[in-house]
Amino acid sequence: MPALARLLSIAGSDPSGGAGAQADIKTFSAFGCYGMAVITALTAQNTQGVTRVSPVTPEMVAAQIDAIFVDIAVDAVKIGMLAGPDITIAVARALRRGGARNIVLDPVLAPTSGEAFGEDDAPAAIIEHLAPLAALITPNLAEAAALTGTPQAQGVEDMEAQARALVQAGAEAALVKGGHLDGAPIDVLFTRGALKIFSGVRVDTRQTHGTGCALSSAIAAGLGQGLALEDSIARAKTWLEHALIAGEEFRLGGGSGPPDHLWEFRVRKRRSLFDL
Repeated sequence: MPALARLLSIAGSDPSGGAGAQADIKTFSAFGCYGMAVITALTAQNTQGVTRVSPVTPEMVAAQIDAIFVDIAVDAVKIGMLAGPDITIAVARALRRGGARNIVLDPVLAPTSGEAFGEDDAPAAIIEHLAPLAALITPNLAEAAALTGTPQAQGVEDMEAQARALVQAGAEAALVKGGHLDGAPIDVLFTRGALKIFSGVRVDTRQTHGTGCALSSAIAAGLGQGLALEDSIARAKTWLEHALIAGEEFRLGGGSGPPDHLWEFRVRKRRSLFDL
């Protein structure tokens, strides 16, 4: 385990701080990692939705990645919103040049509400160019359906089939997230030759903006710190449940607010105040 794990987020910018690169940096910090960010697109968004997306040029995205890898050793990479096939290809080429490892690919294709993040051929580009580089790909139900060209999963068997298809496409492992199914949330992990189901606790909260970003960046933090994949996922899921509960104290905006990425820090701070 490195003395200080160095993590890179490749994602869009969320000015409200709940998702994208801003959320990734907070998550990396929550796990004691040094966070860096390559911006793929500027967005106008808040807790109520996305109103505008302005992609960064593929050349500029690649230049940002190259600038990091030529100077700083990167222990893990989290990839989020890419805003188009050209950027996807540029990211893949730059990561190959840099010899990137421990890549967690969160294929953000569209927000819950508002402007779309990419083009119709974005899923094909992700599968062709980035899936073969990924240590883990973490789609939700809608994203898994788009990436595999199959109907949206209705249960664990469908999720397993889609996870298998993503591994067959080149990813080392796939975690299909079932948070939008009824009942307790279930995620299905398929690696080459093994299947594991992660169950969780459904938190009754509206503070769900950027939860996918938070989970994938938390898993990347674990991999960058030397944890095994299943341990990284289990730790990330437990952390996120606490972050969702703690996020209820925020009451930010009029829509779906973010979880509290730094909940553990705030708990320790409160305890230290009581000790004064």
